[in-house]
Amino acid sequence: MSSVSPGIHTSFDFSDFSEEERKIIERMSKDWYVTRSGSEIPLGASRYRYILLKPTDMFQQMFNLDREIVAVFSSYDQFEPRTLDAFSAAMSNHQKLRIERICSVLISRDEGVESKLRELLRNDQEAQVVVPFTYSELSVPISDPYFFRNRFISHFYARDLFASETPLKKDLYFFGRNSLVQTYVNRHLSGQVSGLFGLRKTGKTSIIFGVQRALSKVDGASAYIDCQSPAFHKKRWNHALHLVLQLIKQEHGLSERLGQLSDYSETDAPIEFEKHLIRMSGELGNRSIMLIFDEVENITPGVSPSDHWRSGEDFVYFWQTLRSLFQRRSELFSYLLVGTNPLCVEMARVGGADNPIFAQVPIEYVPGFGVSDTRDMVRKLGRTMGLEFDEILYGFLTDDFGGHPYLIRHVCSVINRLCQTARPVKVDKTLYVNAVDRFGKEYSSHVEMILGVLKTSFPDEFDMLRFLARGDTDDFYGFVRSSPSLTNHLVGYGVLGEVDGRYSFKIESIKRYLSSLDRYKKAKTSPEEMRSEVSQRRNALEKALRKICRMQLQSTLGAKGARDVVESILGPKEAAKRAQLSYADIFDGNKNTIMFSDLTKIIRKSWDSFEHVLGPSKEACLDNLERINEFRIDAHSKEISDAEFQLFRVCMERLEKATKAFLEG
Repeated sequence: MSSVSPGIHTSFDFSDFSEEERKIIERMSKDWYVTRSGSEIPLGASRYRYILLKPTDMFQQMFNLDREIVAVFSSYDQFEPRTLDAFSAAMSNHQKLRIERICSVLISRDEGVESKLRELLRNDQEAQVVVPFTYSELSVPISDPYFFRNRFISHFYARDLFASETPLKKDLYFFGRNSLVQTYVNRHLSGQVSGLFGLRKTGKTSIIFGVQRALSKVDGASAYIDCQSPAFHKKRWNHALHLVLQLIKQEHGLSERLGQLSDYSETDAPIEFEKHLIRMSGELGNRSIMLIFDEVENITPGVSPSDHWRSGEDFVYFWQTLRSLFQRRSELFSYLLVGTNPLCVEMARVGGADNPIFAQVPIEYVPGFGVSDTRDMVRKLGRTMGLEFDEILYGFLTDDFGGHPYLIRHVCSVINRLCQTARPVKVDKTLYVNAVDRFGKEYSSHVEMILGVLKTSFPDEFDMLRFLARGDTDDFYGFVRSSPSLTNHLVGYGVLGEVDGRYSFKIESIKRYLSSLDRYKKAKTSPEEMRSEVSQRRNALEKALRKICRMQLQSTLGAKGARDVVESILGPKEAAKRAQLSYADIFDGNKNTIMFSDLTKIIRKSWDSFEHVLGPSKEACLDNLERINEFRIDAHSKEISDAEFQLFRVCMERLEKATKAFLEG
């Protein structure tokens, strides 16, 4: 960034500003470089003026600001939300690369503008950062040398720009997808259809909105059809065609009269659809209309939530209509199919009929971010929030999360929460490792949600991932050899990468998640791995049983009765030492020697206290406990056979399930 000193450009024009506003501009020039004034902005009956501010060195360093900032004057006593439209209007008057789009300044006569602005922008994750000031506070001498800096800090660092959950409708925080957006726009303009698929939260809907924005800039036309809405997938195919026309009409405010729903019978719907589409295209200046079907799996045979689409008949008639018309009149429209599941274009036949769009729509998957895309997003958002990431972390983020923007943003959100020190702060590898660990514990449901499409629609592929994650490569490559196409989705979705027939995880967070699910299911286990697993699981179970025994005995027998039972099991040895301990401390492994076998004896003697926790069969429970106690290869040199090890796993899994249900239920 170039060095900038405070001041006012020699050619700055004060003529359009009041005397009070001139004083404010003079005051701003003590901390900023005021470059120029802009033309008056009319918004309805309101009028606004603005200036451009060049950030000085301090603002460049603290807030990553190097482009000029729009500062709008609102001379009205009451702040209105429409005032924010003045920023977009002002920015449109200047070259895009000249103006800072993430941040603007508002100078208002409303004394309550700061609280009103916070409330207005509180739930808008896509809103730019607007830093407010009032006429009154800038019209008097300011003694605090950090006045402007502190106001910027309070509005910049208060928001977590990484924590967005909803699709991005604006391009302010839209990263890494511009070339993909342009690809779909060009295909539409050249009369081609397209298909875009990807795992949950890969940004598909944000890409759709990007396509629509790009089309509008070249005077194109589009209509968004949300197939997930019951308003669409609950309709029969012929009435769904009518709804598509309605959505086109609404999107562009057209005057075309679409007729009654009764006009769209099964025989007449294709005719009515073609007739009205031709007229609406004409009303739009003979522009081709891109029909964007989002969440298309909701009208896909076999997976749709509505019977008439799931059976396949409605799917066939609907796409026969669109495909036939497109072949004859491709200048009228094209379509973009978007979803998690590409089955709709992969099935050769649907029921007893040919699939009208089989092999007719090119299947593409949402690509993951490369390191440069990750850097662009994380660096820009992070520095706006006062987080400066070490360069090495952009590669870690890309590798660990496979370029998945949603996962990357959310682990960065964890980093933001971990940074309790004054901003700006340096994010180093140690902080990153801590954040990834916490993310794995707090956000496992996010990974599970992302994998949902594989688990429900492609169970074989999901099993393959589990085999590979836990190291059962023989089983994984057995699937690959039996049906090479099984890896198409896994590679397409960006979960796995392939080099010379060898596969590996591209999203390490998914590998870690699956490994945690199956960490004790690996088929081929070395003696060392057996020893480690027995030790880890046995120690964890013993800790859980200590807690359950302490809680259940006291709950059912009372404090004295519970202690009497424990003392009768432990016997006179070290009784005097235990007398100095509280009841809870007796079960604390750091304060008292209580063995796994002692816990088994307690459960045997007071089974009534544990029946509803570890039952219903006393004999089965005790048998599992005794077998687990036999396999103490962590404490003895005894080896364990494969058969014995598998028996240990069975017994352990039963008790782990019961104790987890009780302690976490």
